[in-house]
Amino acid sequence: MDIVTDPRRDPPLIPGPVLAGHRADDLTRRLPCVTVAVAAYNAAAFLEAAVRSALDQRGVHVEVVIVDDVSSDDTPAIAARLAAEDPRVRVERMAANGGPAGARNRAIELARGRWLAILDSDDLMHPDRLYDLLTEGETSGADLIADDLMLFDEAGVAPPTRFLDAARATAPGWIDLPAYLRETVMYGRRPNLGFLKPVIRMDRLRQHGLRYDESLRIAEDDDLIVRLLAAGARYRLLPRLGYFYRKHGTSISHRLSLRNAEAMVAAGEGLDRLLAGASPDARHALAARNRALRATRDFTRAIDLLKERRPLAAMSHCLSRPGLLPLFRMPIGAKLKRLLPRRQARLIPPDPKGVCFISRQRLTGATNGSSAYLLDLARSVRAAGLVPHLVQPSPTLFGRMPVMRMQPEMAVFASHSIRGAIRIGDRWVARDPAIWLAAARGIVARFARRFGLKGGWTEDRKAPYAVTTPWLPADRLFVAEQARPRAAVAIADYAFQSSAFPYLLRPGTPTAIVMHDLFHARSAGFAATGTADSVALVSKEEEIALLARADAVIAIQAEEARFVDRDVRDGAALLVPMAAEPVVAPQPGAARKLLFVGSNTAPNIHGLRWLFDEVWPAVRAAVPDATLDICGTVAWAFPEGGPAGTRFLGLVDDLAAAYAGAGVVVSPLRQGSGLKIKLIEALAHGKAVVATSVTLQGVEDVLAGSVAHADAPDTFAAAITALATDDAARTTLAARGWDAARAHFSAETAHRAWRDWLKAVSPAAS
Repeated sequence: MDIVTDPRRDPPLIPGPVLAGHRADDLTRRLPCVTVAVAAYNAAAFLEAAVRSALDQRGVHVEVVIVDDVSSDDTPAIAARLAAEDPRVRVERMAANGGPAGARNRAIELARGRWLAILDSDDLMHPDRLYDLLTEGETSGADLIADDLMLFDEAGVAPPTRFLDAARATAPGWIDLPAYLRETVMYGRRPNLGFLKPVIRMDRLRQHGLRYDESLRIAEDDDLIVRLLAAGARYRLLPRLGYFYRKHGTSISHRLSLRNAEAMVAAGEGLDRLLAGASPDARHALAARNRALRATRDFTRAIDLLKERRPLAAMSHCLSRPGLLPLFRMPIGAKLKRLLPRRQARLIPPDPKGVCFISRQRLTGATNGSSAYLLDLARSVRAAGLVPHLVQPSPTLFGRMPVMRMQPEMAVFASHSIRGAIRIGDRWVARDPAIWLAAARGIVARFARRFGLKGGWTEDRKAPYAVTTPWLPADRLFVAEQARPRAAVAIADYAFQSSAFPYLLRPGTPTAIVMHDLFHARSAGFAATGTADSVALVSKEEEIALLARADAVIAIQAEEARFVDRDVRDGAALLVPMAAEPVVAPQPGAARKLLFVGSNTAPNIHGLRWLFDEVWPAVRAAVPDATLDICGTVAWAFPEGGPAGTRFLGLVDDLAAAYAGAGVVVSPLRQGSGLKIKLIEALAHGKAVVATSVTLQGVEDVLAGSVAHADAPDTFAAAITALATDDAARTTLAARGWDAARAHFSAETAHRAWRDWLKAVSPAAS
């Protein structure tokens, strides 16, 4: 599966010069500078986060112009500090308060960019937003280009939502003047496009001498857009969640005074004169829009009369204007919501000690290497005095198994949430009927194959590997709702989950990526053997860009850590080997009893097939009574079973017992797998191990002499045979491996860098 997903659904993987050591690609060199205009009035609570989100834009050149509108709080001091810290920030102070329109006009006068982006001082932007919009704008020839909004409530009284409806959110499209007028009706049934924040070509503004109407304190953006469209500007909509619109009690856009309503009516009348020669469609849409503005003004007057305790005057006002009555559905609905039981019991309180793991793997316990490693990291979070949480934003992790039973070790997480699932006791149950249908189809197909039936419908169709499936808007909203309050620190399980970081809606949140593997090197290994990886195909440049999205990268082996420090960012790598809890003494086990442990992933499947085809016949010829037990979900890939002397046990309740009884543990990996978990696990159980170079990659130095190393089929078989027939050699090798596990992979030693980083980034750590 290629992780370069549909660009309409996922931000580009190569964002540009801010990543990968500031090396710009050709497209970035062609993208012009953007001026981000921030009109700030008493914005001390949110200004720094807003500006940081602009400065963190990837792949474009930005300047940020902050215009202070005579604030009375700490806004001027914060703006001055930001300018002192970053030369891309400039600050201007208005002589008198003129509202956002006046401040933005001053920003336009100061702008040096070819595009203008308006950012409200309490809002945020996705780090790839301007790259996406400018790329689309330069390609399509648009003069204005906007994206979708994520609406989020600062107080957490409502879950985050997207702004656009299905009609607009499906695909990119153009917005002409009549359509814009129809979809900017006050209190209309459809989302008001006037709330969008388009990026505008500066040439268009200068060509027509257009500026914001400073008589407007609300809807000044909308008025400017209408005049741009009337002048022939082309407006493009790219429906991605790129602009994060913060709702809070002090936002002026949430309060409509009679004075502001009167100004909006007057602006509408001015547009009526401006568009006198427009098309009949545009004139009709403007007339309906202006009627709605007048109704809004009259409704605002009625509300004011009620607030003044003049109900008779309010009633007389409404009776003379019958069109106002439907508008009362809004305050009545709001009152009913206050009377009804609140959702506050479901709200998630902030956790200042929270370390939120964001994962899309099927995580039910220590059932495979990557799961065991993640659980170990979570246990170290606990040891550091912090609280681990698990957020899983995609139901694709169910695959074709709609029920997942949680193992006791999952209790390390203080909370666990999965989108599209409900929890019943120790089980998670998928709500999507398609997952249940896929499970039923798989069962029917398996029985059909068992009875010898053939045909396309009997083929085993694996579900997509959830770790790399494209991110959907619902996934992003789930992260904003479930992870944001729990993420004082955020951890992406695999680099592909770094797409979640912007939706935490808190610039500056410490972030880390659990690397698991060096995927571009792994992809090359699969290609060399003519097989396909079960996880992802990714280039070196793509992987660098993904890893560079985090403050730190957790590498399981030294080679991967060196790659991160060399190619991603020096000092970003945390070398955190697999931790092991060695048994009390080596366990030589039964001489002729072999063991393989692995999950249903491509490296395990291909390695086991190689063992069956090229190694096992020689082992059985030399040791006829040798047996091989195979534990783990890798059994799912072998419905036909294995050769004589082998048996698939599937998931076993007591893996320790399986290790204790085995004489030799084999690891015949041919590609991939930077996770040395099963190798270290076997050594910690005091076992003699035969492994390939791929298995040993990254730990070959510390395990030299502690593992039997062989790559060719004949030498691999000979190593197994020697250990199965020589008790002294097997006992000696098991002891050496056990000693190495104790010396290099104890939890205290292996996780020291991880715990030190947690303490450095979290004041709550102990």
